[in-house]
Amino acid sequence: MALRLSLTLFAVYCAMLSVQAVELTERPWPQWQGPRRDAVSTETELLQDFPAEGPKKLWLFEECGIGYAGPAIVGDKLYILGAFDGTDHLLCIDVTTGEKLWSSPLGPTLENDWGDGPRSTPTVDGEHIFTMTPKGTLYCLQSDDGSVVWSKAMQELGGSIPSWGYAESPLVLGDRVYCTPGGEAGAIAALDKQTGETIWQTKDYADAAHYSSIVPMEHEGRTILVQLLYKELVGVDPEDGAGLWSIPWNGNVAVIPTPIVSGNTVYATSGYGAGCALVEVTGNEAEVVYDNKNMTNHHGGVILLDGHLYGYSDGKGWVCQDQATGDIVWREREALGKGAIAYADGRFYCLSEDEGDLVLIAASADGWQEHGRFTLDPQTELRKPKGKIWVHPVIADGRLYLRDQDLLFCFDVRE
Repeated sequence: MALRLSLTLFAVYCAMLSVQAVELTERPWPQWQGPRRDAVSTETELLQDFPAEGPKKLWLFEECGIGYAGPAIVGDKLYILGAFDGTDHLLCIDVTTGEKLWSSPLGPTLENDWGDGPRSTPTVDGEHIFTMTPKGTLYCLQSDDGSVVWSKAMQELGGSIPSWGYAESPLVLGDRVYCTPGGEAGAIAALDKQTGETIWQTKDYADAAHYSSIVPMEHEGRTILVQLLYKELVGVDPEDGAGLWSIPWNGNVAVIPTPIVSGNTVYATSGYGAGCALVEVTGNEAEVVYDNKNMTNHHGGVILLDGHLYGYSDGKGWVCQDQATGDIVWREREALGKGAIAYADGRFYCLSEDEGDLVLIAASADGWQEHGRFTLDPQTELRKPKGKIWVHPVIADGRLYLRDQDLLFCFDVRE
């Protein structure tokens, strides 16, 4: 007991020596949209109101490279993709100091009028990291030094590069990594995560890959892989790739948001006039509960919380939607422009894509209730004329992470 007390006092003393230290907890953000791929953080004891000047900036890393990839955080390390001189790299950054630990080159990046560089968030699985380049190569790397274990091009699986590049964040379950090459050879594939060897490629769906990521659904005692393809929302058996159900989707131009699973339902939305739908799954069948345009989310994401859906709907502004009925509960068009959303500790973090304003609002079905805002400063000079601030906010271990191309910000949002 005395030894434990001494160690505790020593830890407290060390923390007091560093005014910028933020306690590391067991709440990692190991992949796209967090542990459950729902953009909901389990963080607590966070700021409920921002000070007038905004939260304290802990550090600014200015060498993140070009791209729209988000961070994955596990322990004291952050992993993120960026492009330098036409080559994609996976970077590892110390979350306490903001210093780069290593950088691993992956291959030629994608060039695009809307912005060059990678779009995928890495997936951290113990000693390995899995990530997708915009040209469609899935890499497995060592998490300690970034050395490449294996790689697999989606073209080997019959895939072709979408207009804005592959943006999927790979899903790891058990001994497999799942990805969406798209195409006639099979839209979804399972690979051995140790070797990269193909285990199966679904023969039931041959739709083109777009920009959504697979999400697992626990249903009736089994796991289902749910993916939103260009023209269909599908459920796949992760064991053998068998198609379980399919719902037609009115995909147009780009299908981006990740589906939301809840109980026996799946909610999907995408932009360019597609709208949204709630699907009820029973056994190997799925039925549409409603299909409307009350939520037409382009790419900023939608969050389900306490029976309500929150996100930006093109043409309507920020919307709260009743999950069960699809009806709009409230909407706000003037307070903030189009952007991305994340949740932590009773608050939504809403980031505008044009101005770089981050607004903290109450996670409430009673209306838009603002609790402070600030603007990213500085902002990048590397964005192309058509490019915007598209990387979603991430909250992990009391820190808020925001990216604007080469600039990666870390803010202290603890109480």
